Amino acid sequence: MEEWLDQKEYPFKSKYLELPMGRMHYVDEGNADHSVVMVHGNPSWSFAFRRLIKCLSPRYRCIAPDHIGFGLSDKPETWDFLPESHAQNFQTLLNHLNLKSITLIVGDWGGPIGLSYAVKYPERVKSIIITNTWMWSVKGVFHYEMFSRLMGGFIGRVLIKRYNFFVKILMKRMFRSNISPNIHQHYIEPLRNPTDRKGCWVFPKQIIGSSDWLSDLWRKRHAIANKPSSIIWGKKDVAFRDIELMRWKTVFQTFELHEYDNAGHFVQEDLGDDLCQLVEQHLDKLKL
Repeated sequence: MEEWLDQKEYPFKSKYLELPMGRMHYVDEGNADHSVVMVHGNPSWSFAFRRLIKCLSPRYRCIAPDHIGFGLSDKPETWDFLPESHAQNFQTLLNHLNLKSITLIVGDWGGPIGLSYAVKYPERVKSIIITNTWMWSVKGVFHYEMFSRLMGGFIGRVLIKRYNFFVKILMKRMFRSNISPNIHQHYIEPLRNPTDRKGCWVFPKQIIGSSDWLSDLWRKRHAIANKPSSIIWGKKDVAFRDIELMRWKTVFQTFELHEYDNAGHFVQEDLGDDLCQLVEQHLDKLKL
């Protein structure tokens, strides 16, 4: 266990899956047929779901992986870190665990990574909870083109690799709740070494660079259209806005919408225990 890790905040047993590019860390707490699988984005890791895991694991099996290059997973310098490659790793993990009844909770890059599994294996996915994310190409959208060019280009690469800019500055400014220095430090520490930050700077470039993969994912959305779904949306997000929320409303045949004016991109931190209550309500309705 890492010395910097607060075991009161994150009291979970670490598990690892050996992959060709390195060890993938994941949390697997609870023992139930119904699994809640939580998929993080950039520059987050399974720590973001700690309160959900504590809350839900007495009744559900809770699984939260760290993508390669993030959290407690290995950070190989020579791997490509493409979203499609992360999606393949995620698929490998879930197949390894042989899960049959899954509720997916996704946010940021966890959206396309997690939903790529859902559209391929819809029979294994019982329901879906969307937090601020997307699953379609944004090529040609100025909002995303500019961010991808800046943070995925030379300037962004220098800022991230040399100064850990994404976590220390950008992520901190995107929190809308009062995050303690101790909690913020738990996002800084996994990417403390410059050699460990490749995954963090590849993701911004791939917002546009992976447009073909994202377009293909969007074309397959019909596979999940009938899944019971909840959309939990932080309205103060500078990344995903009302226009992206409107598109999500076209994906699912039935869904519950929860919008929060006091939450932003990282709803897991901003909503705190309120998020657990929402997820429990969603899961309880599946039993009716």
